Amino acid sequence: MLRTIRHLLELIRFSHTLFALPFALLAAVMAWRVTAFRWPDLAGILLCMVAARSFAMAMNRLADRRLDAANPRTAGRHLPAGILNVPQVAAFAAICATGFLASTLLFLPNRLPLFLSIPVLVFLGAYSFTKRFTSLAHFWLGTALALSPVAAWIAVRGEVVLANPIDLLPAIVLGGAVLTWVAGFDMIYACQDYDSDRKAKLHSVPVKLGIPGALRLAAACHVLTIVLLAGLVFVYPFGWIYWAGVAAVAVLLIYEHLLVRPDDLSRVNAAFFNVNAVISLGLFVVGSLDLMVGGP
Repeated sequence: MLRTIRHLLELIRFSHTLFALPFALLAAVMAWRVTAFRWPDLAGILLCMVAARSFAMAMNRLADRRLDAANPRTAGRHLPAGILNVPQVAAFAAICATGFLASTLLFLPNRLPLFLSIPVLVFLGAYSFTKRFTSLAHFWLGTALALSPVAAWIAVRGEVVLANPIDLLPAIVLGGAVLTWVAGFDMIYACQDYDSDRKAKLHSVPVKLGIPGALRLAAACHVLTIVLLAGLVFVYPFGWIYWAGVAAVAVLLIYEHLLVRPDDLSRVNAAFFNVNAVISLGLFVVGSLDLMVGGP
């Protein structure tokens, strides 16, 4: 049993939860600046984020198991390699979905997270099939992760959002930055599978535009990320510490693009995992510190 659990956590790359979780927590910290802090809200955000991402990754592995088997880069993954079987992963996905639904009850009396939980799960699960019919799959993935700060804000602010939808604007701007950031680095990552995706007749930006075109579009997405992060200060009162964080993110994104060239994709994993982990955690730290220094 313990071995199976370990394999399931490896299957979904549990450690990569940190890509989206810090943005959800940053949105929550922003919302708590004007809303009373509740421990159940914090617990609900953590549990919902872990359960939702685990469900989405399990669904992705199930949907792509045959494609992964035909791709030399992914043939060693747990399902194509026979380390785990379909019933095990399907049961794990069902448990994660149930856990996500149950975790939304922690936000009561705020009922919005519960009402929105099913549409969110459907959207997350649908991502796994998008590359079969559209090159916009990268932006679908970006939107899926962009839901994290928006959902966290709704979970904390609750009925205020219903009464005044403009209250959601800071979370939407932050979510937009997450969307373009994720879409950009997913395009970079997808360049590794250019040959396999083309052979399988899958849709991706590298297949559609070629690897040089995909890297250019990824760079454009990351320029927009910085614009949106900078624009957040016009709808939310961040100070100089946050501005320093945005500047650091810009430098890291430039470094990420310097690591990857159309004729050399050997450092894609360094760009994908190391740089983006620093961006996610770093922005959460500087944003939270800025709000602490800025007072109650």
